[in-house]
Amino acid sequence: MSRGFYEADHDAFRDLARTFVERHVAPHLERWDRERLVDRDAWRAAGELGLLGLRTPDRYGGSGVADYRFRCVLTEELSRVGAAAFASGLAINEDVVAGYLTALGSDEQKQRWLPDMAAGNVVASIAMSEPGAGSDLRGISTTARREGDSWVVNGAKTFITNGSSSDVVLVAARTGEFEGRPRFTLILVPADTPGLTRGHKLRKLGLHAQDTAELFFDDVTVPLDHTVGEPGRGFHHLTAQLPLERLSIAWRGLAAAEAALAWTLRYVRTRTAFGQRIIDFQHTRFRLAELVTEVEVTRAYAESLVLSLNDGHLDATTAAKAKWWATELQQRVVTACLQMHGGYGYMEEYPIARAFADGRVQTIVGGTTEIMKEIIGRELAS
Repeated sequence: MSRGFYEADHDAFRDLARTFVERHVAPHLERWDRERLVDRDAWRAAGELGLLGLRTPDRYGGSGVADYRFRCVLTEELSRVGAAAFASGLAINEDVVAGYLTALGSDEQKQRWLPDMAAGNVVASIAMSEPGAGSDLRGISTTARREGDSWVVNGAKTFITNGSSSDVVLVAARTGEFEGRPRFTLILVPADTPGLTRGHKLRKLGLHAQDTAELFFDDVTVPLDHTVGEPGRGFHHLTAQLPLERLSIAWRGLAAAEAALAWTLRYVRTRTAFGQRIIDFQHTRFRLAELVTEVEVTRAYAESLVLSLNDGHLDATTAAKAKWWATELQQRVVTACLQMHGGYGYMEEYPIARAFADGRVQTIVGGTTEIMKEIIGRELAS
């Protein structure tokens, strides 16, 4: 943790978050992985303690705290015990869907959904990715046609975080064209709407406790007042909100790297080989020195972006830099730390093994590393 970045209020919040994680998360991680789902009780416990809805205005049941550092604290505490799957699901609920509703939703939408999301009674998902459209949002083929006072949605989505358990889905659908380019609209679809069906939970390399599913829309009909933001402006809304999502992913990468180093330092200080501690080998010390330095430099950059977000100045290119660098660093750090654990690092009972599998998706989700570099490169070329 960086001195000067956090203040007394954040330290007090950390104590609360750590107590929550130790009581309601850590004891259940292995079972959640087996069942491929986080208990709803954990969501509700987080809500009861005020850990959810941090940035949601208090009139909609949240804490009304715009300071993103509190979210950073919670991410760090979840990462400390290897709860990356829960951290990922929470981020979709908090940073993405609640963020869209807070920024773009009508008062009626906010009143209906945000209080229950902050209480942990409602889990949300966002449906952008499709079998034929991942990072290329313009390739979305799910459609929503207007019939009277309703939208009728048809199509399929995949890789949807919280997909099998969510109570409401924010759907990105094609609603027309303008000058030969597709126009998209964001539409809220309650999970119990007729015509919405969920496929099986997708079996992933890691993040097993984070339920990921396919969603199918067959003449799913919802009122026009379920539109979030302006009709036809969905692509603009998505790109405007993506910097926060990418900073959230970057912070999870940083927190995971820091946790991996903490576990590894404890291990190499006690594990012996060839008559000495592993940390007494010069190569081990050199490698750890490199990793710790890279992580600390990355934290300094990420902290500056959090403060920029708090001030309302986080831009897409800067967020892309953080997302690219922090998630690629996460891969390097976790891989090196697993190697230092030797054969034990490959055993699932060690948290470094889970971190290795859970972290692999970080350079893919929210826009691949290649997409991040393209965003940065285009800015340089302009």
